[in-house]
Amino acid sequence: MFLLNGSPLQVDVPFTHDNIKYPANWLRLSSQADRDAIGITEVADPVRPDDRFYYVDGNGHGVPKDLDGLKKTWSSQVDQTAYSMLFTSDWMVVRKQEVGTDIPSDWLTYRSAIRTAAATNKANLNGAADFDAFVTVATSLQWPVSPDAVIS
Repeated sequence: MFLLNGSPLQVDVPFTHDNIKYPANWLRLSSQADRDAIGITEVADPVRPDDRFYYVDGNGHGVPKDLDGLKKTWSSQVDQTAYSMLFTSDWMVVRKQEVGTDIPSDWLTYRSAIRTAAATNKANLNGAADFDAFVTVATSLQWPVSPDAVIS
């Protein structure tokens, strides 16, 4: 982002400085020396707050969402993730009930690990003492890997 006297300049938009009109392509075509000569500085673009945790306005400013609401929403998402992960192997459980075919042990272990991970993730989310702790937990949730997954 380019700044002139503390105000942002948009690339490909004409601007006026000290009664001199600069064309839209000037920032693209100018050298660093040209920009320095009139006081234009370049700074990194601000990092946009994460919409999962902040209400973000049109200027990119964020206001933290309500912690209790986040805990409720994320706990529900953990339940949905666990359901989706278990659903892919539910047919094995049905087959076991209907015809007695054993469920492979790696799948039993995986299904148990999903339930354990869900309980742990929810406990960690709900146990977060403050907003920052919650964000740390929410961005590091752990889930087991399916026995069918190809790991390279």
